[in-house]
Amino acid sequence: MIGWRLGVEVELLAPPGKSRYDLALAIAREYDGTVRRIFHPQSEPSKVPGMPVFHNLTLGFEVLDAQGERVARCVDDLTLQADLVRETPPLPGWYRIVSDDERLLRLIARQSDPDHDLTQVLEPVARLFGTNLEAGPGGMQRVNDETGASVAIVAPLPGERERPCELITAPLDDAHQCRLERLLKLARELGFTAPVEGATHFHFDATRLQSAGALANLVRLVGACPLREMVGTNPRCRRLGAWPSELLETVSAPDFSQLDWAQATSRISKLPLTKYCDFNLLNCLNPRARQNTVEIRILPVWLEAEPMIKMAALFAAILRRAGGPPVESPPESVPELLALLEG
Repeated sequence: MIGWRLGVEVELLAPPGKSRYDLALAIAREYDGTVRRIFHPQSEPSKVPGMPVFHNLTLGFEVLDAQGERVARCVDDLTLQADLVRETPPLPGWYRIVSDDERLLRLIARQSDPDHDLTQVLEPVARLFGTNLEAGPGGMQRVNDETGASVAIVAPLPGERERPCELITAPLDDAHQCRLERLLKLARELGFTAPVEGATHFHFDATRLQSAGALANLVRLVGACPLREMVGTNPRCRRLGAWPSELLETVSAPDFSQLDWAQATSRISKLPLTKYCDFNLLNCLNPRARQNTVEIRILPVWLEAEPMIKMAALFAAILRRAGGPPVESPPESVPELLALLEG
């Protein structure tokens, strides 16, 4: 039993000739629901001089049940690359919007309609800047401002990028295994598989962990324990890593556990934390985050719900222990951690 509100993200790969849209349609049929197109924001390193990061809006699909409640989203994940044949021509209707400024992309996502095709989708943005769309090579369309500075580009989606599918569940409060298996069964029936770089992410609701003492306990419980081997972390998975050593030092300060939550997060905010690590704390530390969660990122891809739920139960036990009495000595091995949980 998990006993915790949980959202799950499973990275999958559609077979050649299918896409994440096919999985979204199958889920909608299963739930007598509907599919709507959405923009999904992502970032990737850039090889363009002076532009270290490209920010993207890619096409995703949100599935709503018969009552209009969200069941799942099927979106792209730019870290999934090894399985794709990049020379494959883009499919009609698939595109991405690119900018070097994620603030502009958030504006574009509000102004543009993901149901519009490539030739139309940036027209509202061009009007906003008082300019016209400019056609480029390979079907690309560009928006510049009145000085000629680039605002955004929309271009056909590179070869086979419709195949990666991060299946994101709505938050699950109960019947976790049954509800997950219902989704994963559809993916298996369509021939979806685990990508070479694939991972599963758990998002646990962080409400019960938002105290200085619970945060300090959580850092001590998992910060030094070699959990990757136990959970079977995919060695090809990208964007993982340890917390900076300053985090343990900060939460171990004599006065830290006595701080209120605002004081604790203020102190932690001075550290170089990132979401791209084994355990992402940023969502629960940032009051402006879209979701208040602790994210477990070291898990492999499972195509069935049972092993996923067993692992979720383990991490739920770790989180419950974090909310308990102070953890005086950080466990340095899995047996030490398990003994601490049983005690």
